[in-house]
Amino acid sequence: MRNKFGLGEWSGAFGDLGTLIPFVVGYIAVVGINPTGILVTFGIFSIITGIRFKTPMPVQPMKAIAATSIAGAVTPNMIGVAGLFSGLFWLVIGLTGALKWVKKIVGKPLIRGITLGLGFSFMFQGLGFMQEGAIVAILAAILAFAMVNSKRIPTMLVLLAFGIIASSITNPYFMQEISTISIGFSLPTFALGGLTWQEVATGIFILAIPQIPLSLGNSILSTTDQHNQLFPERPIAEKDGAISMGIANLTAPIIGGVPMCHGSGGLAAHTRFGGRTGGTMIIIGSILLLLGLFFGSSVLTIFYIIPVPVLGVILFMAGLELAMSARDIGSDKQDFYIMLITAGFSLWNVGIGFVAGLIAQQVVKFRNTSG
Repeated sequence: MRNKFGLGEWSGAFGDLGTLIPFVVGYIAVVGINPTGILVTFGIFSIITGIRFKTPMPVQPMKAIAATSIAGAVTPNMIGVAGLFSGLFWLVIGLTGALKWVKKIVGKPLIRGITLGLGFSFMFQGLGFMQEGAIVAILAAILAFAMVNSKRIPTMLVLLAFGIIASSITNPYFMQEISTISIGFSLPTFALGGLTWQEVATGIFILAIPQIPLSLGNSILSTTDQHNQLFPERPIAEKDGAISMGIANLTAPIIGGVPMCHGSGGLAAHTRFGGRTGGTMIIIGSILLLLGLFFGSSVLTIFYIIPVPVLGVILFMAGLELAMSARDIGSDKQDFYIMLITAGFSLWNVGIGFVAGLIAQQVVKFRNTSG
């Protein structure tokens, strides 16, 4: 299987912007992390992932860590420690074969429940973004749905072009902001100087550990399952994703990167908009790498070019694609029951949804054996 770089791969490359941009903007604008380190590491590992897997295997921010970091008084060093701990944890889990034991106790309805819950959460988040500009969102949604099954027109590229036009019309300062974009070469620098024990403890216990159930349910189990549905000719094992995440997070924080993972939502987004090979990830990785190296000081301005309502439509479409992948659950009422319980709790928190699904699964199994 070869990586390709046609229009479909270019369109799919931008499919996960609805997740990537808000978190990266939050890390830069709220936490104060250097844009160069974030973008360069995302770029490098997106390229490596595309070469390694040869499919649109996504590279995303770890969402629980990102949300907590942006909402609270967190330092860049705490985020760096969270990344290092996460990297060590997933590398050990992947190399020791522990995931084989986990997979044995996790059934298909539970995994489909996580997928369904994530799909709906993406759709709800997308609707929230769309409310910030109803007219732009409606027009973008009409464009997206009109081209949803088109194999000739790259949907995402059309949406991005529409977004730029919409920004130029609705933002009176558009040209003034564009004129401030400047080119200047910069490299990432060592980012973990002056660590304190408080930062180490906060990074591990407040940021990294609460992320583990979410990563297990979404980044490992759900993503592996969905990947192998979409690309049966190139199957992967759960350990492949864990080892990949481990290596990325053991290295990225050293030069200012943030905790990264794979994700079924990102995979759905890339494939929904045309990505079929690792060329998708090489394209977006190269763009992020160039932005980090040459446009670090202007990256917020560049990201703001795409209106939030358009990002909402992109996120909604990705969530729709993700939720649709749960349709093969079958007609067994007990399986459907487990899936819905898992999905419902996953709307609140994927880690909690994973635990709730396990409990429901065991209750159903107990009733079947005792009855």
